[in-house]
Amino acid sequence: MRNWTRKRYWLIGASEGLGAALARKLSKAGAEVILSARSKDKLEALSADLPGKSSVVTCDAADRASVEAAAAEIGEIDGMVYLAGVYWPQKAQQWNAEEVEAMCDVNFTGAARAVGAVIGGMVERDAGHIVLTGSLSGFRGLPGATGYGASKAGVMWLAEGMYADLRHTGVKVQIANPGFIKTRLTDKNDFDMPFLMTPEDAASHMFDLMNGDGFKSSFPTVFSWLFRGGQFLPDWLWYGLFARKG
Repeated sequence: MRNWTRKRYWLIGASEGLGAALARKLSKAGAEVILSARSKDKLEALSADLPGKSSVVTCDAADRASVEAAAAEIGEIDGMVYLAGVYWPQKAQQWNAEEVEAMCDVNFTGAARAVGAVIGGMVERDAGHIVLTGSLSGFRGLPGATGYGASKAGVMWLAEGMYADLRHTGVKVQIANPGFIKTRLTDKNDFDMPFLMTPEDAASHMFDLMNGDGFKSSFPTVFSWLFRGGQFLPDWLWYGLFARKG
């Protein structure tokens, strides 16, 4: 179990859902949490409800200058967790350039911006903790998830590359790959979502990962077997399993 007392953790994308639930977990464990997102009102309401020390620094993950300014204002931290994300279900036949660009820009490039704002200091100190949020949808192509799945696959590769470089240093890198979480984003889906988790359930999985020494956690565990194992299936079988007409 990691000692969280007086550790400073910056959570980007903390205004609701998984981010807010994880903030509550970290605060209860004794960490000081710095909450970031675009919505100041939601962040301040969350901060006031946390049991431990917290503060609010708004930033836009789609704007590098905003992320860097927030990092400079916050100062030295022990860890950064990137949870910001946007999502629209979308088939390739219904391509919406604005939505696809937003998913790539916030979900993947936003994660790279956040990493870029903190990794230099962590490497210099040889100490730090970077946690990124991937998705089960990032393991292999799925129908109706062209922009989202691609953006999360990028996040997962980003984490893997950093882990390869930093695993023998004092900078710890981890990636959480959740399945379906009940949020305003998944409320857009018009299909069955097996193993649907509450934000609190997902935060418990993520907090367990952060407490351990492992690099990656894909959850719910049983549901993740389909996506992890699917990487080894032949194309005809994988795409046949998930075929949707229209």
